[in-house]
Amino acid sequence: MKILRGPARFALLATLDVALYARGRPVSSKVLAARHDLPPRRLEALLQALVRAGVLRSLRGPAGGYELARERRRICVGEIVRVALRLEDDETSTASAGLDALVDPLLKQAEEQALASLDRVTLDDLYARAMALDEQQKINTPGDFII
Repeated sequence: MKILRGPARFALLATLDVALYARGRPVSSKVLAARHDLPPRRLEALLQALVRAGVLRSLRGPAGGYELARERRRICVGEIVRVALRLEDDETSTASAGLDALVDPLLKQAEEQALASLDRVTLDDLYARAMALDEQQKINTPGDFII
């Protein structure tokens, strides 16, 4: 199921990274790409889609980058994933034919159920899990947290 891979995963990693690291200063796309081994060109398109959706805010200039556009508790994981899926659909849309017409509705229904589940998880929930994991492992300082 595409919801679990590719741009959706990249979007979630990037947004969670911004939530973890943008404490008073934005996180640059170069840092995000390097920290998570993400392709910079595709990541930039994804980040811009998240900006257009109101999830992230883009700050220009030498100290520019990305920060959350809203509080973590007001951003649900399903919203982030939907932004990435729309971007992926725009890049790969094709007409269905034959057996695709039978299979696609089934997969779409499963995807909608998964997204409804992700709507119940906020970025704040993931942030809290990340902090708990960091505290439990005691291997990183808060500024060095590795997702």
